[in-house]
Order: sequence, then structure tokens, then C-alpha cells
Amino acid sequence: MDQEIINLYDEYTHKPLRREEFLKRLAGLTGSTAAALALLPLLEVNYARAETVAGQDERIRTERIGYAGEEGTMKGYLALPKAKGRYPAVVVIHENRGLNPHIEDVTRRLALAGYVALAPDALSPFGGTPSGDTDVREQFSKLDPAKNRGNFVRAVEYLKQYAESNGKVGAVGFCWGGAMANQLAVHSPDMRAAVAFYGRQPEAADVPKIKGAVQLHYGGQDERINAGIPAYEEALKKAGITHELYVYEGAQHAFHNDTAPTRYNEAAARLAWGRTLEFLRKHLA
Repeated sequence: MDQEIINLYDEYTHKPLRREEFLKRLAGLTGSTAAALALLPLLEVNYARAETVAGQDERIRTERIGYAGEEGTMKGYLALPKAKGRYPAVVVIHENRGLNPHIEDVTRRLALAGYVALAPDALSPFGGTPSGDTDVREQFSKLDPAKNRGNFVRAVEYLKQYAESNGKVGAVGFCWGGAMANQLAVHSPDMRAAVAFYGRQPEAADVPKIKGAVQLHYGGQDERINAGIPAYEEALKKAGITHELYVYEGAQHAFHNDTAPTRYNEAAARLAWGRTLEFLRKHLA
């Protein structure tokens, strides 16, 4: 697909670009409104493809939980191995679409890999992520940044004390959640490992606060996010932070999301996920 169209969709999903304006500009790129509407299903996520690990998989346990947030109860989706035990724990942080079927599936994947995995719902202050195709981007803009970050720091604390956790906690985040994974690395002293997929980088001045290890994944075509790589990498090196940084040439933003048909890159996603699991095993064992 034409890169200009993918860039427009990226702008629509990450900036305050109204749907009407997005469709108008898409029609300009495709030649007509009819062509734009025909292309739209190829751009937008399809949650029918989200389940790679069944919600009722007998090898894992899942439940909806609540934990104390900065102001009120935070909702979350918890998955862990079927067998009782003590496992390393991972906070799974969603994109700017909220806690949806794709992120729940990623949470189950981590449970199958031997982790207590918790996916908090950042939109809990508004009652939680709505079901269906509701556009939730406006709600994200209304979140208080400090309180929102604090809600995820509290998720780390929740997992550290969880009965079947070994007390070692990491995070894996995607897009908006990738930026939050970087923020947790900075602001949560209990974080041992943070994995950020195409997430906005923290301020260079904050990097020395990082206590754990950091792994970073970027799509080669993701110019908007990649612009922040050099300063972050330099700051990590200067502060002596253990880190790994990978750029997947030809891959788009959101390349790991297998419900995003035009941006999912199977080869890059499989390689990045394998590296993620290896990284977590090394730092949370």
C-alpha cells in the first residue's frame, strides 16, 4: 500500500485529526470517496483476527480484576499459567485504542510463556474501554498524565505483591503503551525490564533514573517515532543503562499488531516477540 496513505492513517490514529477530515484526505489520495471507503477495511483493525490463544485455553487462567489506582479502582485483565506456582510478572500496556481483544490475546500469550500477565485499562477512570468500534482517542486526551502514569506504577506494585508472583516485574507496551513502558522504566523503581514497541521516548534528562533493563523495537518506516531514537540511545549509553535496540527495516508503526492488516509484518513481529520473551526470561528469572 502507498506509504502516503499509511502515513495519513498513522496521523489519524495518533493526532487530533477528525474522522471527516481523515476520510476527505483519504479520498484525495485514492481518487474518490468510493475508493476511500473501499480501502478503509484494509486500514482499520479487525478484532476477528485477534484470538491466537483462546480465552478458554485450558493451559491458562484468566480473570477480570480490580486494583487500587490513583483515584478509584483500575480495571484489568489478568492471565497466568494453569498450574499454581510463583511466576515472574509482566504489565501489558495497550495502544491508544484501550484494552481490546488484541491486547487481551497478547496477555494470554505471556501467560502461556510462564508469566503472570496483567493488562490494565487506562480508561478505567471513564468506566473502562467501550466495546465495539467506538472511537476512544478523545478519552485518552482527557487522561491526567501524572495520575495515568501513577495508575500503571500501581500495576507494577500490584504484581510485585501478587500471591503467585515471584516479585520480579517487567512491562511490555505497544505504541501509546510503548511510551508508557518507557515511563515506567523511569518512574517505577521496581521495574526490572521494560520492552517498548514503537513507543515515544522519555526525556533524555530522565533516563538516568532507569533502574532496570530496556528493550526497544521500532519499525524502519515509522519516521514520526524514530525521530526520537538518537537522543534516547545516546542517553541510555551515557547513563550505562542495560538496553537492546532493534529497528526492523521495511516495517511500519504497529508492525506487531496482527489485527492491523496493512501494518502487520509477520516476520518482524515474530522476531521481535522472540527477542521480547528471551529478554524477559533473562531479566525476570
